[in-house]
Amino acid sequence: MWEHRYITKIDFKLVFIIFVLMIISLFVISSMTDPVEKDSFYTPYVKNQIQWFILGWVIFVFFAGFDYRKLYSWTWILYILMIFLLLGLFFARSIQSVHRWYRLPLIGMSVQPSEYAKLIVVLSLGWFLEKKQFQIDQFGPAMQLLLIVIIPFLLILKQPDLGTALILFPITLTMCYFGNVHKKTVYFMTVFTIIGMFFVTLLFSNVISHEKMKPFFLTFMKEYQYERLKPNWHQKAAQTSIAIGGLKGSGWRKSEFSSQKWLPAAHTDSVFAAYSEEFGLIGVIFLLFIFYLLVHISFQVVKNAKDYYGRLLASGIAVYLAMHIIVNMGMMCGYLPISGVPLILITYGGNSTLTTMGALGILQSIYSRRYRF
Repeated sequence: MWEHRYITKIDFKLVFIIFVLMIISLFVISSMTDPVEKDSFYTPYVKNQIQWFILGWVIFVFFAGFDYRKLYSWTWILYILMIFLLLGLFFARSIQSVHRWYRLPLIGMSVQPSEYAKLIVVLSLGWFLEKKQFQIDQFGPAMQLLLIVIIPFLLILKQPDLGTALILFPITLTMCYFGNVHKKTVYFMTVFTIIGMFFVTLLFSNVISHEKMKPFFLTFMKEYQYERLKPNWHQKAAQTSIAIGGLKGSGWRKSEFSSQKWLPAAHTDSVFAAYSEEFGLIGVIFLLFIFYLLVHISFQVVKNAKDYYGRLLASGIAVYLAMHIIVNMGMMCGYLPISGVPLILITYGGNSTLTTMGALGILQSIYSRRYRF
């Protein structure tokens, strides 16, 4: 089940890329949070993030050595557990007026089931597509597949967590494409996605009246969620921070805007804007290049996977990574509403780190077994 020899066969370029992203994360978090001792690099947030990174590497190594095909028989259990945890949130005490986290008092940790749900949905879709691969081009199985996604989608949307819920849709669409799902279903999903994104863009840019559409949207959204569909002070602050960075940036710990707390959530949701101010356009180009390599390597695994199930899992994970990058940067640049989607391996926090490292570990399990039939 777990074989250490496969650890030596992983793509070590990916390991290097992960290390680079983690180092960038620690530098930005250190700059945007207050140290206990003056000028110390190791702020409390940095120390916590290092702990999450260490645990993340343990999870990465475990899944990289673990035969990903063994996940097949565990998927339905994970799916039921995910639904149970998502439902349980509505009976748990709310945190910051929303039902997204379980507070674990003994270890001082908050668990966010929706973060892990994204990876479990990838596994669940892979399981279903593998099971129904000779029937999936029919309408009935295609509808069953959509039901697998719709249930967690609605539960996550109800928390409310719009950003996480919307990540599930492109993952589903991509896996349907690679899984040869019923063509009309994939066509409908694609058209729906394009129309939805175009409509949100028009609404967000106020081409369509934001106020006139408000009564309609409030029938299924909370008011504060709808208010995110227009530029707010958070996005304006993020755009200001990015603009101040200019070509070369202000320099590490020399930011004039972010470090003065004018940028909300500088070490979490707005970490890209904080990074841009300190390292400028040159730093952003470097970060984009690193992310490009990460996504490129992920899609190379899709290409090299030697079995149907591995190809499905790899495609879902590759899109999972790409969408987090696109959505987070799009939010900070003012092209998408603020929805709390983390920038993978950069944003402070344990839930996103552990899920991402687990996903990358599974990806490497597929890669290292590409010559085994």
